[in-house]
Amino acid sequence: QVQLVESGGGSVQAGGSLRLSCAASGYTYSLAWFRQAPGKEREGVATIYSRSGSTVYADSVKGRFTISQDNAKNTVYLQMNSLKPEDTAMYYCAARRGTAGTWLAPSSYPYWGQGTQVTVSS
Repeated sequence: QVQLVESGGGSVQAGGSLRLSCAASGYTYSLAWFRQAPGKEREGVATIYSRSGSTVYADSVKGRFTISQDNAKNTVYLQMNSLKPEDTAMYYCAARRGTAGTWLAPSSYPYWGQGTQVTVSS
């Protein structure tokens, strides 16, 4: 079992920055951040592979968001810069222990955090 606890959401004006944190318990193969806006499907934002530290980003956030990990604290971060109103959503941390599936598919992840709201005003 993997437990995930997120923090760091909030409200910010367009162009501002926020950093999300996700504290994980137990072994993970990879962790990812997803987001879901009202009326929209949950979409993958970024992922990091726990052992190698390799990262992958959705095109919509490349160059603005950075995912990183602190192995000593078993915590993953999402640094979000140059935020846009369209980044407004509930952000979720997700973890998986195996390699099955694609990182972009929510169904690949059996473990989810409770979510943290990010609101960007224009």
